[in-house]
Amino acid sequence: MDAQKNIRAFLAVELSEEVLQAVDLLQAKLKKEIKGKISWTKSQGNHITLKFFGNIDKDDIKNICAVVEKQVALVLPLSLTIEKMGVFPDARRPRVLWLGATGDVEELTALQIKMESDFEGIGFERENRPFRAHLTLGRIKIPQETTGISESLSKYCNCTIGEFSCRELVLFQSKLTPQGAVYTKLKKFNFSG
Repeated sequence: MDAQKNIRAFLAVELSEEVLQAVDLLQAKLKKEIKGKISWTKSQGNHITLKFFGNIDKDDIKNICAVVEKQVALVLPLSLTIEKMGVFPDARRPRVLWLGATGDVEELTALQIKMESDFEGIGFERENRPFRAHLTLGRIKIPQETTGISESLSKYCNCTIGEFSCRELVLFQSKLTPQGAVYTKLKKFNFSG
């Protein structure tokens, strides 16, 4: 790794406090219902990632900020609902347990696609998977040794966690520690409305 590129960063939608509390309650239930090696996300770590940049430097931050500021200037606040639990890649091989976002997701996806193209123009590789607005509840370490996932998916596939107004994006720094990732806000980008 380049010594100068020592800021691990990503761009995300931050969730409301009410939604975070509801996610915590759901996770507490899931921890009792699903057994196995699962790395659960922490409340402050729950967000909807639009772009993971990896390790960047201060010049990269300036370039990223210019792209995001240009794009969010055209966006009105979005109404998003966190609901419907699922797994990636599929139920036969669950690796990631997630909650989906609905509501103004088409607008959020359109914004993500425009920024993805602009980020590619400033040297960041384009993500090869299509954007799916979600937040990660947990990462399943050994799917074969995990029980209770299908039952929980059936039980919570139509759950609604909460609705919130998305009025900004946040560029986060992520520092990896033995206790998990610690997130610091580097910059907020307010939508136009």
